[in-house]
Amino acid sequence: MKKILLLVFCLIIFSPVSDGANDINVSYNDGIYHIVLKGEKIKKRISFLSSDGLITNKEAHQKTKARLTVNAGYFDPENGKSMSYIVTDRNTAEDPMINGSLYENPVLRRNMNKILNRTEFRIVECTDDGKYKYEIVPHNSSSDFGCMTITSAQGGPLIYPVLRLEEEFFVVKKDGEVIRESCSVLHKTSRTIIGLKDEEVHILIITDKHPMDLYEVHDYVKKLGWDRAMAFDGGSSTSMNYLKEYSVTSVGDGAGRSLKSFMIVK
Repeated sequence: MKKILLLVFCLIIFSPVSDGANDINVSYNDGIYHIVLKGEKIKKRISFLSSDGLITNKEAHQKTKARLTVNAGYFDPENGKSMSYIVTDRNTAEDPMINGSLYENPVLRRNMNKILNRTEFRIVECTDDGKYKYEIVPHNSSSDFGCMTITSAQGGPLIYPVLRLEEEFFVVKKDGEVIRESCSVLHKTSRTIIGLKDEEVHILIITDKHPMDLYEVHDYVKKLGWDRAMAFDGGSSTSMNYLKEYSVTSVGDGAGRSLKSFMIVK
């Protein structure tokens, strides 16, 4: 009888608690972390945040006491301002239109419509059923009637099902030749990729051990069977912290850097 009671006591102590601990799955293979965010409850624990000043992904992870933190939108390291729209708790936290460096450059100024309409990841709440839903769409796209953006981060370009390099002003071609490239989209570097498959969020942290260009990323997520995929800032911005188990800081195309915006999962 004592043995039975002892066994029951041990099972109570060591059985996993149902606190959502299984809704984040992290796997690693050949230099690539593959993160899956599963279930309905986790949708309300995902948010995009921006920092007043530039901080590292690890600092954001510690300050927010998050379970998972990854880098998000683009920013100007010279002035510390965002080049991507960020929405936090239904409010616009970052607006690239107030970043003066975009207007000071005549080439960027002429292509402002493409830059401001780059792809973003959204979580929206719809009043018809009260549920949260994921979207990967151009910034200017409207959500379904009765749906409001709760949190979002712009990045780009859209990678899958189609790669929108020219449409989002990451590549400029003349007579079929590339004359301008942004964010090393055509070069092998580390990447932060977010996508959707069967209404679950998938994130790839492509480290310096397996750098890819975006054509390779397109083919990779196609093989994984994703429905949609887009890029967040990459290269030396590629960062990830999961609990105290995993930490990624990339060298990429420069040195691991302090960042402006983050995706966190509480």
